[in-house]
Amino acid sequence: MNKRVFLSSIAIMALVACGKTDVTEKADSRIPVRVTPIKTSTVERTLSYSANLEANEQVFFAPTLAGTRIKKIYVEVGDRVSKGQLLVEMDATNFTQQELQFKNIELEYNRAMRLMETGSISQQNYDAAVTQYEIAKTALANLKENTRLVAPFNGVVTGKFMEDGELYSGGAFGGASKPSILSIEQINPMKAYVSIAENYYTEIKKGMTVALESEVYKGRVFEGKVNIVYPSVDPSSRTFKCELLFDNKDEALKPGMYGTIKINVGKAEAQVIQSISVLKVQGSNDRYLFVIRDGKAVRVSVKVVNRYEDKVEVQALDNELRDGDLLVSAGQARLVDGTEVLVVED
Repeated sequence: MNKRVFLSSIAIMALVACGKTDVTEKADSRIPVRVTPIKTSTVERTLSYSANLEANEQVFFAPTLAGTRIKKIYVEVGDRVSKGQLLVEMDATNFTQQELQFKNIELEYNRAMRLMETGSISQQNYDAAVTQYEIAKTALANLKENTRLVAPFNGVVTGKFMEDGELYSGGAFGGASKPSILSIEQINPMKAYVSIAENYYTEIKKGMTVALESEVYKGRVFEGKVNIVYPSVDPSSRTFKCELLFDNKDEALKPGMYGTIKINVGKAEAQVIQSISVLKVQGSNDRYLFVIRDGKAVRVSVKVVNRYEDKVEVQALDNELRDGDLLVSAGQARLVDGTEVLVVED
C-alpha cells in the first residue's frame, strides 16, 4: 500500500515538473528587447546635400568663322581677365577686304540719302541702297567681332588649346571638349546644383541663405543663396532641382571641388530617434523599425527625413507612429512582425 502511494507521489511530482518546464520554455520563447518611448520634439530642420562646385559661367572661346589663322593669343592659363579685354587676335585679311567694300557701299548709301532729300531717286532704288548698307554693316561688325576676340565677362583662363600661327578650323584640338582656342570660367561666384525632396517645395525660396563646408577648408563656412528654384518635379525621384550661388571673392573655391551644403528650412515638430533603432532591408534602401504593441513586435516601414549626429528623423510609411509607442532600441535584429517579446529594463 505504501509503495503505491509512493509511486503516485512520484507521478504527481513529475507532472508538476513538466508543467514548470512548459512555462519556463514558453517564457524563454519570448525575445528580450529594450525599448524607448517615442515622443515628438521641436527640431531645427536643416537639409544636407553633397555636391560638386561649378564655375558660374564657362565659355569655350573661339571665332564663329572657321578657316582663319591665329595671329596672336594674349593670355595664358591662369590669367585673370576683365570683360572687354582683348584675348585673341585673328588674321585680319578678310576684315580689311570687307571694310574696304563697306566704305564703297557707305558712299552709295550717303548719295542715296542726299538724292532722297531732293526727290531725285526712286523709292525702290533708295530702299535697295539702305538694305545693302545695313547688310554690309552687320557683316562687317560680325567679322570684326571674330577678328578681335574679347572677354565676355570677368574670369580666369582655364584652358589654352592652340598657339599663335595655327589655323583655326572649327574642330576641337589640344584636349578641348568643344571647338575652341581658349576656355574661360567665372569663379566668383561659384555655383552648385542640388535635388531636394518635393515635400520641401513650398519652403525653398529664391534668396534663401545656404552654407557650404569643404574638407579642403576645415572649419570654414562659405555663405551662399538659392538662385534658381526649378519649376518642375522629377516624377521618378520626386525631387526638384535648385541652383545655389556661393561668394568666392578670394577664389578659394575651385571648379570641381566637393562640398557639403546645408539649407535651414526652420523649426518643425518631428519624431527623432536613435539611428541604431532603424534597420535596412538588405539589397534596397527600404528602412523599418519595430514598436511593441500588446506584447508583440510590430514592424513599421519608415523614411529617414533628416540626420542629427547619432539620431534620425523618421516618418512612418505604412503604419502610424504614435507618441508613447515603445520603440525597440536593442534586440530588434532578431524580430519579425508579430514576434512576442520580453521587455528588459535597463
